[in-house]
Amino acid sequence: MEYRHLARAAVLLVAFFAHSLSAQRPVAWHDPSPHVIRFVTVDRGVKLEVLDWGGSGRPLVLLAGLGNTAHVFDDFAPKLTSEYRVYGITRRGFGASSIPASGYSADRLGDDVLAVLDTLKLARPVLVGHSIAGGELSSVGSRHPERIAGLIYLEAAYGHAYYDPSKGDFVLDLQKLQKNLGQLQSANDLTDEKPLIEELLDTTLPRFERELESLRLEVSQRQPSEPTPTDADRESFDAYHSWEKRIFGFGPPVSELHQKFESSPDGHVGTEKANKENAVFLGRQAYTDIPCPVLAIYAVPEDLGPFVDDDPVARAAFDADSVAIREPLIKTFEAGLPSARVVRYPHAAHYIFMSNEADVIRDMHIFISGLH
Repeated sequence: MEYRHLARAAVLLVAFFAHSLSAQRPVAWHDPSPHVIRFVTVDRGVKLEVLDWGGSGRPLVLLAGLGNTAHVFDDFAPKLTSEYRVYGITRRGFGASSIPASGYSADRLGDDVLAVLDTLKLARPVLVGHSIAGGELSSVGSRHPERIAGLIYLEAAYGHAYYDPSKGDFVLDLQKLQKNLGQLQSANDLTDEKPLIEELLDTTLPRFERELESLRLEVSQRQPSEPTPTDADRESFDAYHSWEKRIFGFGPPVSELHQKFESSPDGHVGTEKANKENAVFLGRQAYTDIPCPVLAIYAVPEDLGPFVDDDPVARAAFDADSVAIREPLIKTFEAGLPSARVVRYPHAAHYIFMSNEADVIRDMHIFISGLH
C-alpha cells in the first residue's frame, strides 16, 4: 500500500514538473504575412532571404532601410499584389540572411540584388527602396540601367543615392579626406604631392567645411525627446507594436519586430539582434548618373508622430529644422536628375510607406503605369 502511494506521488510530481516546463516554454510564433520564403545564394557562403508575396503583373522588388529586413513590408506588400508580382530582399548582414564579415559596399549590395534577379529570372523589374536602400537602387540603376524598368526611392534619394561634387556628402568626403591625408602622411617627398595639396586647399577642404556646417545644423536640430518603452510595453511583441503605434502613429509589422529583437523565454521583447548597420552606412558610394526612370518621394517636413503633437512649439521648431536640412538635399537631387519625378509629402514619417501608405501606392501606380 505504501509503495502504491509512493508511485502515485512520483507520477504526480513528474506531471507537475512537466506542466511547469511546458508553461515556461514560449509558444512558437507564426508569421501571418502571405509570403513564401526562400534563400538565394548571391556570393560564396552568402545567402539572402527572399520573400515572395505573389501577385501578377510587372515584378516589383522591395528593399528595406538600414536596420530593417524585408519583413518590414509584410503589411505593405500585399496591398500591391493586385497589380504586380511582389518580392522583398533582406540584404546581407541582417535578419535571416547571411552575416559575413565583409561585402557591404553599395556596389556589392547592388550586385547581391542583381544575383537575386538572375536567380528569380526577373526581367526589368521596378526596384523600390526605403532609406539607405537608395544606395542599392543607384548602384544598379547607374551600372545596369538595362536590367530594370525604373527606380522608386522612398525617403531614400539623399547623398548616398546621388552625389553632386559641388555639394558633396559628409560621409563620402570624410572617407576621401582620410585617404588623402594618409597619402600625405606616408609620402617620402611632398613635392610629388603638390597636385594633391592644391586639390585639398582649393576644393576638398572648402567643401568639407561647408559639410561640417550642415552637419552642425543637423546635430543641433531641436529634436523633441523621444519616449522609451516601459517594461510593460516590452512584455510581448504585440505590446511593443501597440506602443509604437501609440507613440509614432504607426508601427512596423510584428514580424519585423521578431526579426529585429531577441525574444526571452517568456515572450518578452529582448535586446536588438546583432547586424551590420555600421558597415552598410560606411559602404556608401558616389553616384552621379542614373539613366533610368526615377520616382523619389520625400517626407518634408518629417513628422515624428503623436508624441510631439501636444507641444506645438517643439513641433514648429522641429519642422523648421527638418525643412532646412532636407530641402537642399532634395533640390540637389532634382537638379542632378531633372527627368526624375519628385514628390513631397508634408508631415509624413521617414517610414513613409507606413505613415502615408495610400499616397505612396497611388504615386507608385502613376509612375509605373508610364514605364515601358
